[in-house]
Amino acid sequence: MSAVSVNNLWKYYGDYPALREITFSAERGTCLAVLGRNGAGKTTLLRILCGLSRAARGEIRILGRAARHPETRARVGILGHGIGIYDELSAMENLRLFARLFDVKDADAAAARWLERTGLAHVRHGLVREFSRGMRQRLAVARAFLHEPELLLLDEPFTALDDRAIAMLQGLLREALERGATILMSTHQLREALELATHVALINRGRLVYTGERTGEMLADPGWLYRRYGEA
Repeated sequence: MSAVSVNNLWKYYGDYPALREITFSAERGTCLAVLGRNGAGKTTLLRILCGLSRAARGEIRILGRAARHPETRARVGILGHGIGIYDELSAMENLRLFARLFDVKDADAAAARWLERTGLAHVRHGLVREFSRGMRQRLAVARAFLHEPELLLLDEPFTALDDRAIAMLQGLLREALERGATILMSTHQLREALELATHVALINRGRLVYTGERTGEMLADPGWLYRRYGEA
C-alpha cells in the first residue's frame, strides 16, 4: 500500500483550475520532491494532502485512509507556510502542547529533546513572538518531527533557515527515511531537495508533467528537469 495515493485530483479557485488531473503515488520509505515554478500548484496540492483544503474531485488516500481522517492526522507531520505555532506561548509550551495533542509519552521530555535537536534549548522559555523568522521555522520543524510521524508533508521546509539549520533539517530528514518514514516536500531549493529525493514530481500550470525516480542527471544539473519539462 502506498503512503500517498492521488487519483485524478482537481482543484478550482472560482472557475480557474489550479490543479488538473493530478495522479501519482509515493511509496513508503521514499522521498518525493514536488517541484514547480511559483503558481504551479505545489502549495495547493500540499494543503489538500494535509487535509487543510478540499479537492473539487478526485481520490486521495494517506496511509490507507482519507486525508482528513483523525487517525491519519495523528500519523502525519506537517510543515507549511503558516508555520502553525503559537506566538504567545514559549517554545517549550508550544512543543509540550503538541506532544500532548499527539499523545506522545512524557511530553516534557519529548519537547526538551526536540528543542535540543533543533538548536533552541537555550531559548526554551522565550516567547515565540520574540523569535526571529529562522528560529520560528526551527521550532516548526521540531513540532513536525515531535511525534515521529510515518509521513512528513513539507511545504518549503528550508525557508528562512541558514546553512547550519538547513544541514540540521537534512540530517533529520535522512534519519526519518532510515526509520522507514515517507517524505513529500515542495521546495524551490532544488539542490537541497534533490540531494534527499528518491523520486521527483514536476507540476507546471496545475498539471503533473513529470513523475519518476530522481536521476543522477537531475542531481548533477538541478535545472535540467525544468528545461526538459517545465514548459510542457
